[in-house]
Amino acid sequence: MTPPNPTSVGIESTDDIDPVPVADDLALALSLADAADRITLSRFQAVDLHVESKPDNTPVSDADTAVESMIRERLAVARSEDAVLGEEEGLVGAGARRRWILDPVDGTKNFVRGVPVWGTLLGLEVDGEMVVGVASAPAMGRRWWGARDTGAFTRDATGDTRALKVSSVGRLGDAFLSFASVEGWRTADRLDQFLHLADQVWRTRGYGDFWSHMMVAEGAVDLACEPEVSLWDMAALQVIVEEAGGRFTDLTGRRGPGHGTVLTTNGHLHEVALRSFTS
Repeated sequence: MTPPNPTSVGIESTDDIDPVPVADDLALALSLADAADRITLSRFQAVDLHVESKPDNTPVSDADTAVESMIRERLAVARSEDAVLGEEEGLVGAGARRRWILDPVDGTKNFVRGVPVWGTLLGLEVDGEMVVGVASAPAMGRRWWGARDTGAFTRDATGDTRALKVSSVGRLGDAFLSFASVEGWRTADRLDQFLHLADQVWRTRGYGDFWSHMMVAEGAVDLACEPEVSLWDMAALQVIVEEAGGRFTDLTGRRGPGHGTVLTTNGHLHEVALRSFTS
């Protein structure tokens, strides 16, 4: 059975201050992802791609800045009362109940080297709860999206859409673990903890960034973790993972994307995986 079009499924807010249906916000996020894809694909592997180093020595390309500027301009018209937090330009609209959180190019290091694993991440937070999330990876031909209480979906390279559901694996010894990089665990002084977890699972692969967590939502891998993440890296992903039936916390078990670390699982493995980081 073909899953319902997610942009036609929504719930009206019970708060009179916020009359926007979740479906409308999701439809807007998907349209913004379409526009972002056109920009990023036009700059991917471009011979004149301009790249600079930010103060933290991470790269930023002209694609990053162009996508963030475009999304901010469109949100200023479509959702003028909402706040926007982005990786490149910071926060505008502090104190608003509704806040869009975006990473224009998650995986910029991949982007500038010609590796196709990168994507635009856009999420909506209302009263501190993530309610909409979109992750679009056009060079991979993939997109994932979800909205609170309406499910999570993906579109593959053939254009087919299907509902997302996490795996049913219940033992670490049978589990597939994805992560970002060994270097990150060493920098965070958590390498021993990570290796303790890795030694218990069936298989490990360093897919990294948004893709690790979207594969948890798909059920392709069973758990993913990272020791150093920013809010814009994770905000859009939370609702997708949770609507697919998974769990999304930091490495101490606190739910949500803003705690600096992340563990996503199919739910069955969450508590036992946390022991590697908390015991």
